[in-house]
Amino acid sequence: MTGAESSRADGPPLRSATSDGLPPALPAMWRLCVFGFRAEPRLMGVAVGLSLLASVPDALVALWLKLLADGVTSPDHTKLGIAVGGLAGSAVGSWLLRIVSDRAQRRFRDRIQVRLEAHVARLQATVATVAHHERPDYLDRLAVLRDQIFVLDHMYLSVISTLSWVIRLGTVVVLLGSVSPVLVLLLVFAVPSVLASTWRPGVERAAEEGAAVHGRLARHLFVTASTAAPGKEVRVLGIGERLVAQRRAAWERWYAPIAAARTASAWWNALGWTFFGAGYVGAIVLVAAGMHAAPGQVLLVLAAGAQLSMYVSGAVGEIGFLRGIWMDGARRLAWLEDYAASFASRTDAPVPDTLRHGVALHGVSFTYPGTSVPALRDVSVSLPAGSVVAVVGENGAGKSTLVKLLCKFYVPDAGRIDVDGVDLARMPTDEWRERVAGAYQDFFRFELLARQTVGVGDLPRLEDEVAVSAAVGHAGADDAVAALRDGLATQLGRAWPGGVDVSFGQWQKLALARGFMRDAPLLLVLDEPTAALDAETEHALFERYASGARRLATNGGIVVLVSHRFSTVRMADLIIVMDGARVVEVGSHDELTALGGQYASLYEIQAAAYR
Repeated sequence: MTGAESSRADGPPLRSATSDGLPPALPAMWRLCVFGFRAEPRLMGVAVGLSLLASVPDALVALWLKLLADGVTSPDHTKLGIAVGGLAGSAVGSWLLRIVSDRAQRRFRDRIQVRLEAHVARLQATVATVAHHERPDYLDRLAVLRDQIFVLDHMYLSVISTLSWVIRLGTVVVLLGSVSPVLVLLLVFAVPSVLASTWRPGVERAAEEGAAVHGRLARHLFVTASTAAPGKEVRVLGIGERLVAQRRAAWERWYAPIAAARTASAWWNALGWTFFGAGYVGAIVLVAAGMHAAPGQVLLVLAAGAQLSMYVSGAVGEIGFLRGIWMDGARRLAWLEDYAASFASRTDAPVPDTLRHGVALHGVSFTYPGTSVPALRDVSVSLPAGSVVAVVGENGAGKSTLVKLLCKFYVPDAGRIDVDGVDLARMPTDEWRERVAGAYQDFFRFELLARQTVGVGDLPRLEDEVAVSAAVGHAGADDAVAALRDGLATQLGRAWPGGVDVSFGQWQKLALARGFMRDAPLLLVLDEPTAALDAETEHALFERYASGARRLATNGGIVVLVSHRFSTVRMADLIIVMDGARVVEVGSHDELTALGGQYASLYEIQAAAYR
């Protein structure tokens, strides 16, 4: 295998990751800023420019007060005029620029929020594998990111605000330095509060991530107790109170370490500000009593010192937000970007238009991330072109895992999968998926128009009613569509205006039809898609599948059916029997029954139940 796709199923190591598996903070924040600039360059430039400009008049108030005091005590009408004009200009200028700046920032934030949500959704939807939907550690990261993404647009405002505070702070320090260079040391007294404020969010965020699994459980229990899908069972089983109690306990397990971290960090933060307050009082005493400064200089120190406290507080607060929520969110987003990019394959083999030989697995082994028991062990089997292949076995035998590897949802840990003699890993994942169709037991209920619910199986023909009707016919779902109030034009899902609720069986048949939307797939996967239907209905449907396979045979297409019902799969050209993550028998129905092995034994047990 070549490129990133040859790595383990949980993805290649991400470059420059820190000990917690996330990218470094500053590069991640820079990447997010670059994303914002590329998405909305004009609005971002206006928002930054106006905000920085608005910070200047406010910072000069201490200077105008000094000139005012000097003008009164001199007396000096020129200084008085400058002071009065400066104070008026600062007040009006700050007010006007702040209003315009806030509106520009709000518009930028609204537009970038949409871009960010689309970006995160696209990244998760286009990752080649599905490990990030199943690994607990990745789910914890994504759970926190999903909470943050709806407010991550505030990071841009926080960066802009931080720059504004820094400009104000720099101006005030220059003014204090004009009275005495010693006063610049007030910044030293601000260092403990800055360190405490920048350290605090990281500690709290680490506690949040450490307890994220309990937070996810609390949300899951809340959804279970408060939504319609589990509502009937919750009431019949009488577990409502138990769910509420468990949800409360899970929430407590989530919140307890976070509360402890917040309390400890708050004490350190308070000590830092106490140290700065002592320095500020000392500076006033130094100027007023020690230096015998002029009234104007004393007033400047009083005003600038108060501003310094406010500006340090503002800057530290924004840095705290950046260090905590926003920078942490930027790191998680950068991790997701790197994770998605790590699967970008360097492929050198095209997906064939037709299959001449078929698909072959050579010594394929696979273990799900976070587990130690292999789901597949040294599997070697060939799926001939133009054939119907049934995969049978007990639960946990590895049937669905085999299907996932064929669909490139995961990458084998060992061995390879060949398509007409070419390693599947060398073929672009998107192009391969375009030639794969399927229906699964854990299908999703797309609450769209019935026509669209089926049509998404082949997106270019989403609204093609002829193609949709043909797929419905191939899947034997005509009765399900006929039962709908407006046929294919029916809105599915009671939560939508004019929507209707349909039975599980109807949903299942529509999902089957969706799997038949593509006309000439190289691989049609049916992973127990009829498990909820009766044996007779499944048998009739499988006859349709077999007929469809003959239609696919013109381009060598393969139908792979996973089923527990041996009476149905007997019509397959090839039957693969799995047990304990291995392939134990391969052959036709007649060959396997004549063999008298595991398939024959299981077939006889099921057949006896119908006699």
